[in-house]
Amino acid sequence: MAVQIADVRKKSACDKKGIGPGDTLLSINGNEIDDVLDYRFFTGDEKLKIEYRDQKGRVRKCHVRNDGDIDNIGLIFDTYLMDRQRSCRNKCVFCFIDQLPKGLRPSLYFKDDDSRLSFLFGNYVTLTNLSEHDVERIIRYHISPVNASVHTMNPELRVKMMKNPHAGESLALLKRFSDAGISINAQLVLCPGLNDGDELTFSLEKLAELESVASIAAVPVGLTKYREGLYPLRCYEPAEAAAVIDLIDGFNARLAEQGREKLAYPSDEFFLLSGRPIPPYDYYGDFPQLENGVGAFALTSHDFYERLSEEAGDGEKRLLSVATGAAAAPLIREIAAAFTGKFPGTVIDVFEIKNEFFGERVTVAGLITGGDLIRALKGKLRPGTVLLLPSVMLKSREEPIFLDDVSVEDVKNALGVKVEVTDCGGDALFDAFSRKQLS
Repeated sequence: MAVQIADVRKKSACDKKGIGPGDTLLSINGNEIDDVLDYRFFTGDEKLKIEYRDQKGRVRKCHVRNDGDIDNIGLIFDTYLMDRQRSCRNKCVFCFIDQLPKGLRPSLYFKDDDSRLSFLFGNYVTLTNLSEHDVERIIRYHISPVNASVHTMNPELRVKMMKNPHAGESLALLKRFSDAGISINAQLVLCPGLNDGDELTFSLEKLAELESVASIAAVPVGLTKYREGLYPLRCYEPAEAAAVIDLIDGFNARLAEQGREKLAYPSDEFFLLSGRPIPPYDYYGDFPQLENGVGAFALTSHDFYERLSEEAGDGEKRLLSVATGAAAAPLIREIAAAFTGKFPGTVIDVFEIKNEFFGERVTVAGLITGGDLIRALKGKLRPGTVLLLPSVMLKSREEPIFLDDVSVEDVKNALGVKVEVTDCGGDALFDAFSRKQLS
């Protein structure tokens, strides 16, 4: 195969050799290039022999030096993957995308299950989409870690939950990756009565047998109000969520008796559902599953209070409003109160936004729509306040739009206030609270 070059950075190594947009990359150091994995792996050498086909169909060769920065090679492709993104072949009973209403932007309905995105961005993949060629490349290139959506180690149950006849047999890939020394981060989306209880114990114990499994995250199923015609699932009740926590803690205690380190973690949401306090900072070790919502609250709190203890207070006048989901609202109120105690000139109003769009059982800030935000805050903000929005509410900083395509500019115009987007970590929140010229 070959990959077409979309553009070449000016004054880059390849630009100086005459490679241009529209040319086709064939090989690097004699190795065919099919996609981003090949490209990243084979551009690791200091000296690169590049074979390409120009727009006139002539095959050419050139030599460039690699200084360690892949951008300086200069080749730009249409997508990160250098070909089409692979979609999911499963029909998981808990799939969140199946619970989306109609009318959202088309990209939200794409079900990603691409191992290359796991390598590039840490996405979780089910392993059901991997060909033997893909598996051999992962082992050959030693792509690590592999982030795997496992859900259960029971092959028959995995087939039932993922509605894919190959879902059970693909679990064997975990053993192959482990034997090759490739680190594995495993994710278990837990559904009450399906893969928790004894099934969860079985999955944890089977994963613990694989030497290279580095961490396991247990996350409760997320359910919207749009489930008509879907598999009958329900949310966790407090006692059930507490039982999951106790089961995982018991599993880790048995590992400790064997001289092994903690391996499995309940997500923050299990603690919120159970009504139990978020564990202390040291419960989470090196925070290996932060992107799965494991330890995010503890880390945010730790970093915020550390900054608060280091900084001197002042009497600067600040008027701020913070919008967040129901899950994070108690923590944000707590740290806002601590901040205003040391910075008495600051007023911080914290608004918990109920999720009317997806249903009130959806409590994370990242799933709040612009429409819900505007409805919740209309007429409630103090004049002159600066509204702080967590960046997770938006598609990206480059495209500051909510899930319903409402933009930050729309929010500004509707509410008549200045809006500032902030990251969610403790340091970022402290910086946003303490900035002097927000209004």
